[in-house]
Amino acid sequence: MSYTKNKQEKMMWYQPENESSLFTPAVLLYPDRIEENIRRMIFLAGDASRLRPHVKTHKIGEIVDLKVQLGIRRFKCATLSEMEMVAAHGGLDVLLAYPLLGPAIQHFLHAMDRYQETRFSVTVDSQSACLQLSQQARIQGKTLNLFVDLDNGMHRTGIAPDLALQLIGWIMEDPYLEFAGLHIYDGHIHEMDFEERKAHCEADFEAVNWLVSELEKKGIPVKELACGGTPTFPIHAEHASRTLCPGTPVLWDAGYTDALPDLDFLPAAVIAGRVISRPAGQICLDLGYKSIASEMSHPRLRFLNLEADGVLNHSEEHLVLGSGPGREVSPGDLVYALPTHVCPTMALHEQVYVVRGQQVVDVWQVAARKRVYKP
Repeated sequence: MSYTKNKQEKMMWYQPENESSLFTPAVLLYPDRIEENIRRMIFLAGDASRLRPHVKTHKIGEIVDLKVQLGIRRFKCATLSEMEMVAAHGGLDVLLAYPLLGPAIQHFLHAMDRYQETRFSVTVDSQSACLQLSQQARIQGKTLNLFVDLDNGMHRTGIAPDLALQLIGWIMEDPYLEFAGLHIYDGHIHEMDFEERKAHCEADFEAVNWLVSELEKKGIPVKELACGGTPTFPIHAEHASRTLCPGTPVLWDAGYTDALPDLDFLPAAVIAGRVISRPAGQICLDLGYKSIASEMSHPRLRFLNLEADGVLNHSEEHLVLGSGPGREVSPGDLVYALPTHVCPTMALHEQVYVVRGQQVVDVWQVAARKRVYKP
């Protein structure tokens, strides 16, 4: 559908009636859709207690509030800022799924003091990391909950399952460390066909099953298996012993809409931009890569009310498109789009507009994008 200035035409779901108040570039969020996506996550999981959703997708306290209101108590995060945001908004169990080293350990320990009603855990994949954690925990007289991060095929972080036995044994012997479970992120599995994706997931999980069996033989209980991300969410959901860690479904995006046709979630985050120039008949928007994640190849956006002949240039403040059927647009016209990858795009924005009933009604801060660590 090409852009139209006809105000009599029925407004689409993403278009606020008070759109003239929007400063662009901007992210628009739709809480009714977000709540519906959370309900669909819970339905797929079978129960809210099985979910440990990743908050890196949104980094917003008000969305944590919505999850808590719908019964979710456990969360996963990637940064200390996200961890503290969740705790401040009622999360009772927070897993920091990122190596904790150097001065970050002290910040983690201080957060335990500030949010004493929240149970914090962190992932580890080496004896060196465990040693640093243990030394600091001993100084402060604390016990740290550790999830051993397993590498079952992604090769980004984690220890191979066949090497994890020794590491877990070492943790079990340390009075300042508590073995809390296993963390398995399989972001390398993303086949479009569900049956192919399932076969890949189950095959790679065999090494994890072996490790769990060996631990049980040694009398070491695995209290939690924190598994997967969005692509493997419905696969892990079939196994009652696994905790589920999807992130993107809460907002969804154009990338997963195309890549995962078996998952039914609603787009709940829309990018708003303006036409700022028409150089040589082309269309220049204020959607540079300071506002749109640039780690993926084009198209980085799927336009909802504009058709154009592809991307000609993407720089810090500008996105230049071929004119195509969108040649009728003029400087000042608003365009709307779905991001291809919503998670890193959200991290570029300090705040978002909140749209209810096609009215911009509020502004939410993307609170956990900031890192304010004091020595």
